[in-house]
Amino acid sequence: MKFGKKFSSQMVHGWQHDYMDYDSLKKHLKLRPARGGAKKPKRIMHRCLIRQRLGKSHDVEEGVPLTAETTTNGPIQVVIKTDGQVKTKFLMEESEGGEYESGFFGLLDKEFNKVNKFYKKKVEEVLKQKEVINKKMEALIGAGFGSNDKEIKRSYWILTNFMTKMGLHSKVKNSEESVWEEPEEREEDVTTLAFGIATCSAANSPTPAGGKSMKVPSQALMEIVGEGESSRTGQLEDGAIEPVDEVNASRPAASYTIDGFESNNTKSNLSKSEQTLRKAYIELYRELGVLKKYSSSNVKAFSKILEKYDRITSRGARKVYMKVVDDYLGSSDEVAGLVQYVEETFIEHFAESNRSKGMKMLRPKATRERHRLTFSTGFSAGCVFSLIVALAAIIRTRNSLQGEGQEIYMNTMFPLYSWFGFVMLHIIMYAANLYYWRRYKINYSKIFNFEQGTELGDRQVLLVAFSIGVFALLCVLANLDMEVDPVTKHEAFTELLPLFLLIGIFGVLFLPINFFYYSNRKFYLTCLFHCIAAPFYKVSFADSFLGDQFTSQVQALRSFEFYICYYGWGDFKHRQNTCTRSHVYNGFFFIVAVIPFVSRLLQCLRRLVDDKKNDHRWNGVKYFLTIVAVCFRTACSIQQDQIAWRVLAIIFSVVAAIFGTYWDFVHDWGLLKPSSENRWLRDKLLIPQKEVYFIAMILNVLLRFAWIQTVLDFNLSFRHSTQTMVAVVASLEIIRRGIWNFFRLENEHLKINGGDKDP
Repeated sequence: MKFGKKFSSQMVHGWQHDYMDYDSLKKHLKLRPARGGAKKPKRIMHRCLIRQRLGKSHDVEEGVPLTAETTTNGPIQVVIKTDGQVKTKFLMEESEGGEYESGFFGLLDKEFNKVNKFYKKKVEEVLKQKEVINKKMEALIGAGFGSNDKEIKRSYWILTNFMTKMGLHSKVKNSEESVWEEPEEREEDVTTLAFGIATCSAANSPTPAGGKSMKVPSQALMEIVGEGESSRTGQLEDGAIEPVDEVNASRPAASYTIDGFESNNTKSNLSKSEQTLRKAYIELYRELGVLKKYSSSNVKAFSKILEKYDRITSRGARKVYMKVVDDYLGSSDEVAGLVQYVEETFIEHFAESNRSKGMKMLRPKATRERHRLTFSTGFSAGCVFSLIVALAAIIRTRNSLQGEGQEIYMNTMFPLYSWFGFVMLHIIMYAANLYYWRRYKINYSKIFNFEQGTELGDRQVLLVAFSIGVFALLCVLANLDMEVDPVTKHEAFTELLPLFLLIGIFGVLFLPINFFYYSNRKFYLTCLFHCIAAPFYKVSFADSFLGDQFTSQVQALRSFEFYICYYGWGDFKHRQNTCTRSHVYNGFFFIVAVIPFVSRLLQCLRRLVDDKKNDHRWNGVKYFLTIVAVCFRTACSIQQDQIAWRVLAIIFSVVAAIFGTYWDFVHDWGLLKPSSENRWLRDKLLIPQKEVYFIAMILNVLLRFAWIQTVLDFNLSFRHSTQTMVAVVASLEIIRRGIWNFFRLENEHLKINGGDKDP
């Protein structure tokens, strides 16, 4: 692979415009006029001034103050201005092609200044983020994290801040409103501090029965802490250390607050705060890794383009220019120091000083696709295809669906087994989403806030989908086989097969042991619980995303309702379906259909309260209109002879569909911007083929209006057309949701990584 393609493939999405424009510089070199003469001109070496000390020397021609001083031989003179901008003067303009080469270095300087400015900006952001995290870490340590002794905590806090020289001046408040600040005595000898900590630790070791409190020489430590600290740390006036239990019993639990980060001194709150900080450190470490990758990629690009320039011109300018590039991008002490600091801090506090354990958490190994996973996925897919062919052949040869009483049989079996088909199709669409998210480098793991290293790949998800499909099709074949067998035809066990499979699936989903994607199942159930209890929890992106998935699974939820009715009321014993004749069942037919939309409406209201953004209000209006439309369509399907229901269903469904389509395009996908660089799309696109977005918009409109069939009630000529059309419409909605998923996450990824802003 050529370097240009490799360089483009390594770019961080959202930062593409901030990388060096390697292709344009390469094209500029190719357009350089050919040099005449058979012999190469003799290299003219000039003594060039690279950088001089600020205030002592100036550029003679331009009067530009320089910031450093380096003298070397070469055809260029690199000047660093006081504002950090680099300007290169080509010293051989009178030679053949000199004017063109001077233009090349002008473009090179422009690209370097752009990269350097962006790099500095990102370093400053990371430094600010580190300061915020460290303040929270101080609050957590002060609240009791990592030790049971107040004196040890306090001493350790001072020692940590002295060793790292953070320069933070955070205030920590307890419940009694007393305030203590970071001590100003930062140059105290480390040995004295360590001795104070050691003696405090020894003082709290178990003493013999009847023994007195140990006297410790901690005067040096107390001088650093400041006057009045002895009462806070449990030290008595005579220098003795008060037992920790007595100290804790004599005062209330402390509550520490730093910059909005509050930690009550309770076990549960400390545990939650610890998890939050652990994720924050891991995320900071990831960002530092991305920043290092950005720096090294650009350094290599500058080196390659200058190497190409030297090969064409034989000037020898690469060494001179690359010294400046290395000084600014290649050897950033700030980033290297940050990486080392995060590693040491994380290992100390979250890995029990075990470096190998800590580095595994900070840099988990990428999940390797095993051959057995590929084989299992392919094998299960082949089984699904084979079973579908076998099922079609059996139905055709036995004429199973045309016999007497088969209408009742299909009305019963279809909702029981269709649930597995809808779930399988949705999982397959999600696997396709994962494949394309990875292909276009959409960081779905960060967007969903997955635990690092636990996110599933497309093959793993496909294995789950095809496994469900295999077991469901086996149950269908077994049911058909027992249906034609005179011995088992009237047995109730025949009707229990789908129930057993459903119980098995939910049993695996709720299995409380570390088996079969435990962390992913736990994450899914947590988000599901947040959707059910929507107004009582702060809404994350994963919660709202899962809620949107359920809005496309209304028919699957109705099938689940049929399970409860069919088996709960004992209809399976008589092989009859009396659910539709029940007013209770019909009432819940309405309720089940609107539950996902009500959940999303409540999430929008909660986000409106939390974020105070007007967009959430209009998003809630969208779901409210959908709820009304679903209710009227359901009423129309139950009472098909009522013209009023049909008219109301059409009106509200059209309004909800138009509003939903507009919201999909403008807010969820970030498209339809007439003034963008890509007309009627958005400024930044991850898919290079623009027509894909227009095709997706057209499909979204067509699939959104698939509900027309349920209102107009098309009558098809073949048998069982009602169940077939219900399945087709439900499947089309699931496919539409799969398409929506990709562009929704693409837009969110661009927002997070500095792409297009909210409209």
